[in-house]
Amino acid sequence: MIVLTGELILEFLKNLENHLRNLREELDISQVEELITSINSSKNIFIMGAGRSGFVAKAFAMRLMHLGYSVYVVGETVTPKIKKDDLLIAISGSGETSSVINVAMKAKSMVGSKVAALTSNKNSSLARLSDVVVTLKGKVKTEKDEKISKLAPLGTMFELTSLIFLDALVAELLNMKGLDEEDLKERHAILE
Repeated sequence: MIVLTGELILEFLKNLENHLRNLREELDISQVEELITSINSSKNIFIMGAGRSGFVAKAFAMRLMHLGYSVYVVGETVTPKIKKDDLLIAISGSGETSSVINVAMKAKSMVGSKVAALTSNKNSSLARLSDVVVTLKGKVKTEKDEKISKLAPLGTMFELTSLIFLDALVAELLNMKGLDEEDLKERHAILE
């Protein structure tokens, strides 16, 4: 029989709390302003990420739709062709995910679309080819790496941080547009 002490759960939550505090203190607001300007000046917004970053991308796309933006998730069957006056938001913790880089390269070089990256690696291939880069730290390498890896393996910290950051961005956009929760409910799915 397994005896659950909850010790690791509490330690994970404490690590996440510290990670979010660092995000708040280290976030470059000028990067966020650039992203907001790009979102508001684009005809359509295309969003993508691979794996769990893809789930974060879909959650953000849904919220942008609720806010009234024309938004699509890359790879879905109803996603149209991206055009020059559109924006691609690419989410990749490493900034080296080949599928994400390939899509970003196509959007930029073949069509001339603007590309925004959400990554923890400001020197990554994705960041270098992007017009706008918002840097969010993922797992921070310390002497406690092995313990952190057991608490939050792989990209967990980047994915959670991205989701929370993007929800905060939604709050900013909601207020900028003068909308409230009732406006969002008007676009919320009822066929579920």
